[in-house]
Amino acid sequence: MALQNFDMNYGAQFGSLWPSIRIGLLSEQKYGALVNNFSHVGRISQDLRSLNAVDFVYESQKAALHVPWDSPVEQVRSEETAPEETRNEQLSVEKTQTPPLLSTSISPNIKCYTFSRGNISRFPPSRPDTSGILGYYLLDAASLLPVLVLNVQPGDLVLDLCAAPGGKTLALLQTGCCRQLAANDISASRVSRLRKVLDSYVPKAVGSNVRLTSWDGRNWGELERDTYNRVLVDVPCTTDRHSVMEEDNNIFHRLRMKERQMLPMLQMQLLLAGLLAAQPGGEVVYSTCSLSQLQNECVVERAVELAEIQFNISVHVEDLSYFRSVFQDTFSFFKDCRLGELVLPHLTANFGPMYFCKLRREQ
Repeated sequence: MALQNFDMNYGAQFGSLWPSIRIGLLSEQKYGALVNNFSHVGRISQDLRSLNAVDFVYESQKAALHVPWDSPVEQVRSEETAPEETRNEQLSVEKTQTPPLLSTSISPNIKCYTFSRGNISRFPPSRPDTSGILGYYLLDAASLLPVLVLNVQPGDLVLDLCAAPGGKTLALLQTGCCRQLAANDISASRVSRLRKVLDSYVPKAVGSNVRLTSWDGRNWGELERDTYNRVLVDVPCTTDRHSVMEEDNNIFHRLRMKERQMLPMLQMQLLLAGLLAAQPGGEVVYSTCSLSQLQNECVVERAVELAEIQFNISVHVEDLSYFRSVFQDTFSFFKDCRLGELVLPHLTANFGPMYFCKLRREQ
């Protein structure tokens, strides 16, 4: 059912690109090895390099030096004067300039090794060190992009609103910048899985700076409003790759049809809660592992609109095309996103799908 749905909807959305994306979705996923900075970094990195893997984040730092600084960055915000009948089209564009030091918006502390394009080798399982801490975490390397885009700074208060199963939470800790990290997931069982990940990768002294909760993320604006410097909103979605490959817990099961239909509403509510939880001037990254325009750009547009109408909060949606330039050697990007960026599955670089969009709450 998922594949039939995708053929109909994504076939129209992506046109001639869809057959290639479809093959990627149905083929073995590619992984990256996120180095655990709380273990023996030098030895682990050397072991991964011996497999002919490369640290794609480090390589991106070099690529960043060659990005032209005079290219404009487009930022999008809601228009206060937009007529009611055109609310769904009320995002306008402002021209600014790219940050003068692009490399400062990519954490040098995050190290993730991947195999080159076309190389479908697999990483061996990580082994614990003498203290029982595992050396690296295997994940879809594209799922690190929302964390890199969030650009956590030293001393930041950080909220991971939908944190389980824990890969992005672990990556946020690898930055070494979180003064405190609140990691939340509505499911208590998923929070238990997240706790196991942290126990396996993070020393207790560091773990004490992580606050685990299982609250309904939609209520966060009421619980801790105007609090966080950085907020990650990695929402539940159709998890497209899982949906076409796994029967277990598949959201396209007929018994979950209403839940699936309500996803964009849930996603919008979570993003709006994340915007409310951010301090004025704070930054929020919204992400999904879906190709769906309805779950991606449309959710962002609606959340920006409601933030303005209901809470008088102005939000800028930042252009991330410079990220696409920096990481184009590792990932295949869709070039026609209205807002944010989308990593497409592709046989030579079979990561994703991963959509991410950065929003900045106005002072």
